Amino acid sequence: MEFSHLSTSSCSKENQKVFQDWFTFADSDGDGRITGNDAIKFFAMSNLPREDLKQIWAIADSKRQGFLGFGEFITAMQLVSLAQSGHEVTQDLLNSDRIDLRSLNPPTMEGLQKLLSKKRHSSKKDDGDDNSTDSAKWFTTKSSKKVSRASVTSINDGLKKLYIQKLRPLEVTYNFSDFVSPLLGNSDFDAKPMVMLLGQYSTGKTTFIKHLLNSSYPGAHIGPEPTTDRFVVVMSGPDERSIPGNTAAVQADMPFGGLTSFGTSFLSKFQCSQMPHPLLEHVSFVDTPGVLAGEKQRTQRAYDFTGVTSWFAAKCDLILLLFDPYKLDISDEFKRVIYSLKGHDDKIRVVLNKADQVDTQQLMRVYGALMWSLGKVLNTPEVSRVYIGSFNDKPINEAVSGPIGKELFEKEQEDLLSDLKDIPKKACDRRINEFVKRARAAKIHAHIIGHLKKEMPPFLGKSKTQKRLIDNLPDEFTKIQKEYHLPPGDFPDVEQFKEVLVGHNMDKFEKLKSKMIRDVDNMLGHDIPDLLKHFGNPYG
Repeated sequence: MEFSHLSTSSCSKENQKVFQDWFTFADSDGDGRITGNDAIKFFAMSNLPREDLKQIWAIADSKRQGFLGFGEFITAMQLVSLAQSGHEVTQDLLNSDRIDLRSLNPPTMEGLQKLLSKKRHSSKKDDGDDNSTDSAKWFTTKSSKKVSRASVTSINDGLKKLYIQKLRPLEVTYNFSDFVSPLLGNSDFDAKPMVMLLGQYSTGKTTFIKHLLNSSYPGAHIGPEPTTDRFVVVMSGPDERSIPGNTAAVQADMPFGGLTSFGTSFLSKFQCSQMPHPLLEHVSFVDTPGVLAGEKQRTQRAYDFTGVTSWFAAKCDLILLLFDPYKLDISDEFKRVIYSLKGHDDKIRVVLNKADQVDTQQLMRVYGALMWSLGKVLNTPEVSRVYIGSFNDKPINEAVSGPIGKELFEKEQEDLLSDLKDIPKKACDRRINEFVKRARAAKIHAHIIGHLKKEMPPFLGKSKTQKRLIDNLPDEFTKIQKEYHLPPGDFPDVEQFKEVLVGHNMDKFEKLKSKMIRDVDNMLGHDIPDLLKHFGNPYG
């Protein structure tokens, strides 16, 4: 998996210096970002047709952030140079073997050198005429940067601002964090995309990650017995080290603060493994303990395993369910885990690993048995995408699979790697999708809490009324649906809601505040669409 066009490694040092000067000039706010308005002014000097510039922006801003960082700016400049040389601008242009990007000259930008010289001359003049003290200069520069960073300069920044202003107040007022999901922090918005691997022990989850990284990671153990006994997040870092769960959960720059709700018993079974790796700069992996089966299911875990997987499912961009030809049964614990993924069906992919251990005829039977097992658990009319292969560093066992099987495995592996490669590009869309889902869930939750509060008597019989409301919760949900015309599919699981509700005093709940609901409706109907429009492709 390569993300070369998003890094500066494909550009010579001489060109990097040139592009750094150009980037500084084009960055009107001085915040390290080229916005759509900046790009329209700067890219116009290339004299390329609007359609080419539209395609160049789409490829450079592949993550749909709504701005270009320095790495993306280099990508855009390389594409401009190639377009000026007569190449058709396509997604695969920068990955072509025929093009040596390091020897590629910077594009021709009409009038740019004159503007750069004028700016340098102006800067020298300002420095000479400025009689203010050094401390005053420092203060002025600091203040202007603060204002710039506080402004909305990307879709991500816009979502943060909307969350703080409109959604978080609703969540706090109606105890959303107690019932559904912890409050979000900056690190939740800034986190890299994540891929979670689930499956029984020895289905190759850890080996799969090692296969993608072409190396082991700190704390990785592989064996036929259940070797991974903890949740391990493999992520980018300056050096190789393991961070214990309790430490990771309280670090402000990591998106794991919500895991503290599962207690010390879980955090002792959680760790972050950091290592420098090009792939981990774009995506993190969640390695999980093997799901229990057979007699082992009778051994109770010391924490809520299903709850933890559900928490990670909400944060992840892709969920891989791993099976192998000899572990097709779906145990009771695995069923509970899959049921906990409800609402995240679009993220689920199924991997039939170690498929070269059986011949072609047996593979057909194994595949059919797997689809039959999944059909009883995944209650969706759509057929789940199943990838077949052998994801390890060993050559495919052609003696068993045969030439047809080998060709099939290679194509399937390419498809899965392509799916993984698209994750960073789709991360912004996924973040928007999750944000909208959260806003809808918070709105429904507020209606439920407000309704229960309204049903409580002002004086006598409060405990009796609370018990009646909890016992008849499905009927109360139906009343809320009809009164406010809300979709039934957006309501939480009744039994799970009951469990949390028992520990609360409904009389302490807040009444439904229509202004807060209107603010969230306005956010969903106007603010988010306007944000996407503003930070979309500046060329339409």
